[in-house]
Amino acid sequence: MRIGELAARAGTTTRALRYYESRGLLPARRDEHGHRTYDEGDLRLLRQIRTLQDFGFDLEETRPFVECLRAGHPEGDSCPASLVVYRRKLDELDALIGELVAVRAKVGEQLARAERARDELGAEALVPGGPEPVCELGGRRR
Repeated sequence: MRIGELAARAGTTTRALRYYESRGLLPARRDEHGHRTYDEGDLRLLRQIRTLQDFGFDLEETRPFVECLRAGHPEGDSCPASLVVYRRKLDELDALIGELVAVRAKVGEQLARAERARDELGAEALVPGGPEPVCELGGRRR
């Protein structure tokens, strides 16, 4: 198949395919007229790349999976190098989850502090001689 057909079947662009080719992830085969040609195996490589990118893998991280498929393995993640990439990605995700949990805790603390401050201001407004309530639109209540 030609580059346009492969791009359409894979749901990507011809520009992306040329980029993958320049990075050595897709083969650079040409027919007698100089047109790029691809087969079902190339579609499989491309689907592996796209799936991994959808999961957050960068393009270079897909290389071991592509090489595994090219070596004739039925799945791109059945080779030791692919497993190493999976483990590394899980470590990265665990670190990001840890960071997000810490940020969430800080935001929760800030919310609790802001709610306490709001409640204290509301209570002061009810005390004789306390501050006059302020309209949320910026004016004083009459």
